[in-house]
Amino acid sequence: MSLSDVISKAVEDLKGLDVKELDVTTLSNVMDKLIIVTGTSSRHVKSMANNVVVDTKKAGHQPIGVEGMEGGEWVLVDYGDTVVHIMQAQARDFYALEKLWSTVPGHRNSELKDGK
Repeated sequence: MSLSDVISKAVEDLKGLDVKELDVTTLSNVMDKLIIVTGTSSRHVKSMANNVVVDTKKAGHQPIGVEGMEGGEWVLVDYGDTVVHIMQAQARDFYALEKLWSTVPGHRNSELKDGK
């Protein structure tokens, strides 16, 4: 099972919302995949992040780092070529990572101009 599959299953097991996997290979020389998930509360975000770390370790994938567990608004789990962002809805809406990492530059610019 691939790292992405293990991560997807780990967040789906805990009812993660609006799971998106973005291929950012053409936009970044640091990572290949960005996985974004919404949690309903700080406890939910922390639980999903912990589940991701535990399940991926069992599958032989050690995270390079985990940031944000203490607050639980936004937890980042870094695997090098894959980075997982588990966020509460308000933070996800505010930071709009899907738009930021869009592979269509005109799409990013027009939405920024429209204030979206």
